[in-house]
Amino acid sequence: MKLTLGFSPCPNDTFIFDALVNKKIPTGGIDFEVVLEDVQTLNEWAIQGRLDTTKISYGVLPKILNRYIALNAGGALGKGVGPLLVSKTALKNEDIQDKIIAIPGMDTTAHLLFSLAFPAAQKKQFLRFSEIENAVLQGRAEAGVIIHENRFTFQDRGLVKLMDLGEYWEKETKSPVPLGGIVIRRTLSSEVQQQVDDSISNSVKYAFNHYPVITDYVKMHSQEMNERVMRQHIDLYVNDFSVSLNTDGKAAVFNLLKVYEQVNQVQLTEDHLFV
Repeated sequence: MKLTLGFSPCPNDTFIFDALVNKKIPTGGIDFEVVLEDVQTLNEWAIQGRLDTTKISYGVLPKILNRYIALNAGGALGKGVGPLLVSKTALKNEDIQDKIIAIPGMDTTAHLLFSLAFPAAQKKQFLRFSEIENAVLQGRAEAGVIIHENRFTFQDRGLVKLMDLGEYWEKETKSPVPLGGIVIRRTLSSEVQQQVDDSISNSVKYAFNHYPVITDYVKMHSQEMNERVMRQHIDLYVNDFSVSLNTDGKAAVFNLLKVYEQVNQVQLTEDHLFV
């Protein structure tokens, strides 16, 4: 059986999926056709239902529950891992709502967390995550929400942190930040769904068992990061929640869905969220 599988080229995802896609572990007879894309593209594709299983921002989960169910393995959750709001100069929180803010995609968790902290902000500019820093530096945006490796480089480029949106989330909800997870088509059998979930979990365990080795697969997709930054990236975003969400991780996702309902003034009806 062959399934399409989408995830980002960022070190945390390639670290998680290396053993799976390169057949270092058994996958129960399932072969994966891999598609590497940035997370907002994957979010848009999930809304369209293009892939069998895919990485998504948890922020888009409410829009795709009719097509997909969430897996327990492969996600990015934790404390101290949230997106950062940055600018060239210090700004007061009360001034943010009137500023042009660059955000890495409408359906990202970063956008949802920003909306929780600044519900009145309307001047939003949605860009690919890797374009946010330049948009702020070049004055096309007055502040920006950064994720991924930009968390480790923004100070070197002369930007200052205005708010850690993850810390704000943790203070408001008392739960870890649910950044991204893996979903699979609801139309696939429960046996296939469980096999994929187990295989991803085993892939993460395999990667941890060989860490801190950075494999060639991770290096080839890492956008010329040095190994120190790759390890920072992995250490920040890959943890026990990536092996399995467990009770605390699932509770964090449910909290995010409640915030989605609050921000968007809707009520979600799908209650079967996880494999």
